Amino acid sequence: MEKLEVFDCSNVFIASFFTDDRGCAHCNREHTLIYILSGELEITDGGKKTILHPGDCAFMRRDNRMWLQKRASENKPYRSVVMKFSRNFLKEFYHNINHREIPSDSKREKVSLIKFPSNRLDVRSLFESLVPYFDAGVKPDDDILRMKMTEGMRAILKTDVNLYASLFDFIEPWKIDIVDFMEKNYMNELSMEEMAYYTGRSLATFKRDFKKVSELTPQKWLIRRRLEAARDLILKGGKKVSEICSDVGFKNLSHFSKLYKEMYGIAPTLSAI
Repeated sequence: MEKLEVFDCSNVFIASFFTDDRGCAHCNREHTLIYILSGELEITDGGKKTILHPGDCAFMRRDNRMWLQKRASENKPYRSVVMKFSRNFLKEFYHNINHREIPSDSKREKVSLIKFPSNRLDVRSLFESLVPYFDAGVKPDDDILRMKMTEGMRAILKTDVNLYASLFDFIEPWKIDIVDFMEKNYMNELSMEEMAYYTGRSLATFKRDFKKVSELTPQKWLIRRRLEAARDLILKGGKKVSEICSDVGFKNLSHFSKLYKEMYGIAPTLSAI
């Protein structure tokens, strides 16, 4: 019989256990590390396939959509551990490090997936130290979580100096953080000009700065974020699809349903079943 377990600790540390194969579209809103304990994970990103085996770890950049195919082996289940890094944590980490450590030639790369070299003892030690919490069903306290996240950050930065530029892309203090602003206002009906104004930018600068933090255009980012919020509300239950459509910022139900089906492969009314 199929067995499925997902242990979610504050959306920071997530462990999964599957005995059957499963695939899913993954919309990554935060920088993420994923480590494979057993089984196999095939990640399709922009037509390119990357396969992770037990002991492998990969960095997934935020604001990217990938297809994940998780496979159990003949004798072992699929087991993985994920660690996510919120923007607030990244800002705090940045302010606490020695800025002389930051390479001056670090450049933000466009690739959204980076597989770590094999046999990294620091990576294996980090993730396997989290497994006992999953096995016991006990959430680590905040101090332990923060310590583990700091270990994860050090592992990322040790892997590729260009990841400094990807992780710390919010370092212009005189401007409001674009993604923070849009996360708080994605349900509101704001024009591109208004978003630029409220974040302290000209329209041209807003578009240029947005390209630094996402492969999507601002409009496509907003649509995807609204669809993600709608799906969360639909799965939660308690509201009609038409109400949810309006709540997340869509004005036209048929247009919302069309976009939702394109993204998730199912009509919103069927997702609620």
